[in-house]
Amino acid sequence: MTESTFDVVVIGAGPVGENVADGAVKGGLSVAIVESELVGGECSYWACMPTKALLRDAAALRAVRHLPGANAAVTGELDPTAVLARRDAFAAHWHDDGQVAWLDSAGIELVRGVGKISAPRTVEVTGAEGSTTVLTARHAVVVATGSGARIPHVPGLADAAPWTSREAASAQAVPGRLAVIGGGVVGAEMATAYAALGSQVTMIARDGLLPTVESFASDLVAETLKAHGVTLHLRTEPESVHRDEAGTVHVRLVDGTTFDADEVLVATGRTPNTAAIGLEHVGLTPGDWLRVDESLRVLGSDGTPVDDGWLYAAGDVNHRVLLTHQGKYQARALGETLVARAGGKPVDLEPWGRHAATADDRAVPQVIFTDPEIASVGHTAASAAAAGLRVRAVEYDLGAVAGAGLHADGYTGRAGMVVDEDRKVLVGFTVVGPDVAELLHAATIAITAEVPIDRLWHAVPAYPTISEIWLRLLETYGRSA
Repeated sequence: MTESTFDVVVIGAGPVGENVADGAVKGGLSVAIVESELVGGECSYWACMPTKALLRDAAALRAVRHLPGANAAVTGELDPTAVLARRDAFAAHWHDDGQVAWLDSAGIELVRGVGKISAPRTVEVTGAEGSTTVLTARHAVVVATGSGARIPHVPGLADAAPWTSREAASAQAVPGRLAVIGGGVVGAEMATAYAALGSQVTMIARDGLLPTVESFASDLVAETLKAHGVTLHLRTEPESVHRDEAGTVHVRLVDGTTFDADEVLVATGRTPNTAAIGLEHVGLTPGDWLRVDESLRVLGSDGTPVDDGWLYAAGDVNHRVLLTHQGKYQARALGETLVARAGGKPVDLEPWGRHAATADDRAVPQVIFTDPEIASVGHTAASAAAAGLRVRAVEYDLGAVAGAGLHADGYTGRAGMVVDEDRKVLVGFTVVGPDVAELLHAATIAITAEVPIDRLWHAVPAYPTISEIWLRLLETYGRSA
């Protein structure tokens, strides 16, 4: 057994843990980071990067086919083997040498193994060979262990060797028939990807397709999925799943519908990776999400920080927002918070303060890389009303904007914005259409800066670009007053 002391110990070397560690080291603190799998975490190897690589080739081919001159140059179909090979490259072939080299260059100590809190400010790491390393933190222990796929309790499902998001992102062959259980982001994106790669895809979505986005966006994605041959079973769920000896998966729905598949992907939500990190030693329940305050200190059952406030949690594990970029945002704030507190300096946790993750509540941006793409930030009309805001929502046909017509023949899309009528500021924006992801940051800035609607009128969009949608939305808003 070896023992070492650092200012900060981080459990989990995904993008969140890496950013916490980097911020703390840049502020002069010593940091050890513990990782039981690949440095770089879920996003690098089984989520953001490989999944978007799976989707990109098909999106580019669709774009070409909506331009007559470019389409004339296209011969043949999508090459699944080449798509998978490019995906492998973006996942670094599931080797973390490059990320480990970055940790070393940043001055962050990597400890391989399973980290478990064993006492206040103490993390015990069990290595692959059974070795034990005890890490003591002078100031803080940060849990950044992320989340894993949740498998619902459907008879036979667990025994059917289902895919989770990991297997879908790293598969080395395209199944002839793929069943997707779940209509959220993972399910919709992977249905899009595998349908393009040649799978016969069947989706089961109990709560509907993409139920948390504006209906005008999810409806358009549903139409496109069906046009690509995807069978949608909405507002129903599996009754049983069985994989036979030949490998065929048999699915029966509660409405009596049956069908077969070669693989079944479960995309029904996430569960926190906290079952084996020693939460019982600090009075918390293993397997629970970690509730945090605005400085990301972990809270006990009484709502106060655990012990004297040395335990923190960032990223998925605190259940604020389960998105990589929001986890990294939290991590950047937390790294600076740790440095400030270690140096006895004040921490600014007021809304939009330097150390506050205010955007988690008010301005979360997300792109869903379906066909067509959905980009959104802040509230939907429904979520704003549920939050008690007095709002007005307006929509506009994105395909009617000159830039969209130039971008692609037959361009189809829609945009909407949600305005807080009491403050006259934008609180929500959603757009759906081909290649709309890059429109999102303008809306994110408008919402976080709380730019008055009257001032946005003077942000003139260049002509002829798709960004002219802002002018059309503002005009529609003005006419509906």
